[in-house]
Amino acid sequence: MPITSAEGSADPVSAAEPIMLELVDEDGRTIGTAEKLSAHVAPGRLHRAFSVFLFDEHGRLLLQRRALGKYHSPGVWSNTCCGHPYPDEPPFVAAARRTGEELGLAPALMREAGTVRYNHPDPASGLVEQEYNHLFVGTVAAEPQPDPEEIGETAFVTPAELEALMAEYPFSAWFMTVLDAARPVVREITGDAAGW
Repeated sequence: MPITSAEGSADPVSAAEPIMLELVDEDGRTIGTAEKLSAHVAPGRLHRAFSVFLFDEHGRLLLQRRALGKYHSPGVWSNTCCGHPYPDEPPFVAAARRTGEELGLAPALMREAGTVRYNHPDPASGLVEQEYNHLFVGTVAAEPQPDPEEIGETAFVTPAELEALMAEYPFSAWFMTVLDAARPVVREITGDAAGW
């Protein structure tokens, strides 16, 4: 399980304009917008999100450790990529965009894997993930070139290596929820031999 550190520097991000999220009802219908941080302040507001799981040719899952500078869940391991579509941005487009922005790569294949709704407080920050999450599973052929502002490390792992990593390091509160929800499509993409 090779773990790769992110290096380099990223362009400064302007804080002039707030990042807006799409608020949704329990059925995933858009009902408005909210500024990103305000949507995560307890008790949280239900909003649209996405989670991506990418696998290499050996069926290993690409994980990322979130950068220590992240305001939410810093320094924890999580799935390949996750985030929020901009208002009116299709979740598939947002997932592909953020995968490129965070990891410097494009999926070779990416397909929808359903949705999952959850409510996960982050014990460290006190923020809450109230999300209607669109799941995507795919493959990747290139090596990640992570943005160090977003990602501290990356690792490709087998199921056994994931289990060992989870026993030793903290993971995002939502990780197992989204992985378990995506498993049927993960198994279709990776095949039985990969063990997912």
